[in-house]
Amino acid sequence: MEKTDPILGEQVHQHLLSVGLETPMNYDQVQTPSPGKIKNIAEHFTKIMEELGLDLTDDSLIDTPNRVAKMYTREIFQGLNYDFFPKCTRIENKLGVNSSFVLERNINVQSNCEHHFVVIDGKATVAYIPRKTILGLSKLNRIVQFFSKRPQVQERLTEQICEAIMFITKSEDVAVYIEGVHYCVKSRGIQDVTSSTMTLATRGAFSTINSELRREFLNSARMR
Repeated sequence: MEKTDPILGEQVHQHLLSVGLETPMNYDQVQTPSPGKIKNIAEHFTKIMEELGLDLTDDSLIDTPNRVAKMYTREIFQGLNYDFFPKCTRIENKLGVNSSFVLERNINVQSNCEHHFVVIDGKATVAYIPRKTILGLSKLNRIVQFFSKRPQVQERLTEQICEAIMFITKSEDVAVYIEGVHYCVKSRGIQDVTSSTMTLATRGAFSTINSELRREFLNSARMR
């Protein structure tokens, strides 16, 4: 990520721990320097490939363990490390905006199922009602992307994004909707290629069942 804020990341981490929504992780191990982590993962993945009977002397496969290790640590599981938490620019709410919500729709979600380590591919819609501060729009996208870049279950992912936005904006009124395609359902097991999973997390005014605000959010989230 271009701009990071490890201090804010640590605060968000502690908040998620306090509400029981942190990803199960060994926090000290997460902080292991990248070179050592890459070496260890590559060695373990070599063993997996050998057990599968693959010939690691072949020029197509020889560097696969190292490629996988780099991909895990630097890309698809980068969100385990709060050193990479995005910098979240906020401005004082001098606009008097506190009765309508800010909404970002169709945010790309690419994560991995923590049960099978295969892809979750989807879209997120997030909204909050500004109170004391207004968050830079792109920061909503970056928060979604950060929590997506770790082994996940969609239910927890949705809640983590919601709690993080609430913590950072200091707004009690937040909503997050995710629709995802799970390749653990699509490519294995039942092999259902048409189903998708929808999850919703709400706080404050968005939590009122049958309220106009909640209906407006859901209508916007489901719009394509």
